[in-house]
Amino acid sequence: MSQVAYLPAGKREQTKVQNRQAILDAAREVFGELGYEGATVRDIIRRTGLAAGTFYNYYRSKEEVFAALADDGARRFAPILKALRGKGGALDTFVRDAIRAYFEFMADEHISWAARRPAGEMQPHVHGETPEMAAVFAEVKDAIENAINEGRGPISDPEYMAAACIGIAREVCDKMLMRRPIDVGAAADFASEMILHGLKGLPGAKC
Repeated sequence: MSQVAYLPAGKREQTKVQNRQAILDAAREVFGELGYEGATVRDIIRRTGLAAGTFYNYYRSKEEVFAALADDGARRFAPILKALRGKGGALDTFVRDAIRAYFEFMADEHISWAARRPAGEMQPHVHGETPEMAAVFAEVKDAIENAINEGRGPISDPEYMAAACIGIAREVCDKMLMRRPIDVGAAADFASEMILHGLKGLPGAKC
């Protein structure tokens, strides 16, 4: 029987939390130094100091670790989005503030990962929806629905609008994180204009 089996239930849960966090912290560093494509599970395990068997108790692949990192970020960003939503005001103000907050969050979150990722490497997308990502989507959708119901936004499909906002923000943010230096202001302004006004809202647009 393993040593963990002798630990009290509370201690076992604490150890699980610590091990999972150690893996995520190590993965951020490894992805930052080697890039997603160049990193391997073995690289992550070496950085944690944990046994390989312990790692596989939590994750089966680097894809699962990346998805967990995305979930962790979404879980911590959701309260920021909720606070912005609580301010009320015009829908376009919420969109601009939310986009800038998201871009700033991502730039800070990936200071060792995205900011040092090998130039030109695309950040992989997480396929499938997780509860954490669904919570972020719900915050955006609810904000749009409230604005429409209160006459502060265009009468349109709030689900499509939320999907479009999140899609544009993710794609532009991915490109922002690949550039050096990272310019949060320019990227946030571009994404906001695209969401609020489309191509006609961009500087110099003639369409």
